[in-house]
Amino acid sequence: MTKQAFDLGGVIVATTLAFKKDTSAPAGLAVDYDKFAAHCDWLISNGCRGVGPNGSLGEYSSLTDDERRKVVQVAVEAVDGRGLVIAGVHGVGWHQAKQWAQYAKDDGADGVLLLPPTIYRANESEVVEHYKRVAEVGLPIMAYNNPFDTKVDLVPSLVAKLAEIPEVVAIKEFSGDIRRVLEIKELCDIDVISGADDLLFESLVVGATGWFAGYPNAFPREAVEIYDLVKAGKIPEALELYTNLVAVFRWDSKTEFVQAIKLSVDLAGGSYGGPTRPPRGPLNAAQEAQVRADTKKALDYLTTRRVIVAA
Repeated sequence: MTKQAFDLGGVIVATTLAFKKDTSAPAGLAVDYDKFAAHCDWLISNGCRGVGPNGSLGEYSSLTDDERRKVVQVAVEAVDGRGLVIAGVHGVGWHQAKQWAQYAKDDGADGVLLLPPTIYRANESEVVEHYKRVAEVGLPIMAYNNPFDTKVDLVPSLVAKLAEIPEVVAIKEFSGDIRRVLEIKELCDIDVISGADDLLFESLVVGATGWFAGYPNAFPREAVEIYDLVKAGKIPEALELYTNLVAVFRWDSKTEFVQAIKLSVDLAGGSYGGPTRPPRGPLNAAQEAQVRADTKKALDYLTTRRVIVAA
């Protein structure tokens, strides 16, 4: 069967999700759909290729079923055809993930992001079955390798098996092993998407197609610029910009990445980050101080850089 054609070049943002205080909502926090819609619009307006609602950064596992579905609907409406909406459809079993994929299709998403079975540590045949079943919905699938959270490692040889499924068009690589970009490309016809913000530059240089990212929630314009510079072959310029942002980007690979990125969004001032729902609690004092320092370092550099460019 022929592989689906699907252009994933550019920066697709794994979106944060805004909450507002509401004593009647889970954990006293209701989804703020208006702020979320504004955030999606802001990301697209700043050059991002698309948005990825209901990823781990979007706290999908802390949402009710109704909230989780509406988040995708709001993202589709906010993007309004100007970019891609790649909905997270993760589930413990394929029957759950397939249902979320069907909802995503019905609600207008362009594709889905799919982890292996969550919670349960699936074996290789179960992983392949998981992806085959979700593929029956018919949307393009970006597989997601996050062995830290799922305890299932989509190693290159397994990715090659998944790539035999026509709907599986890409792999979001978050293992931290930069060698996998080329190894996967050698083994199969599939787009490799950088999934770790602090390996973004390295991944793009060796051939990653795109970036499914966390920190562009705070720095969308600069994220797109890094991507465009690398793709244009302007490696020194891309490296300089990346080098001055990578300290804050490293929070994307830490346990508290959701809290850190939301704080950086608030500090950067372009959009709204806000609180997180359980099980994620607030950053401790030391963590918050470090996120603030790393974000300030990036913002100070960008301010200086804009002054130089303007001059």
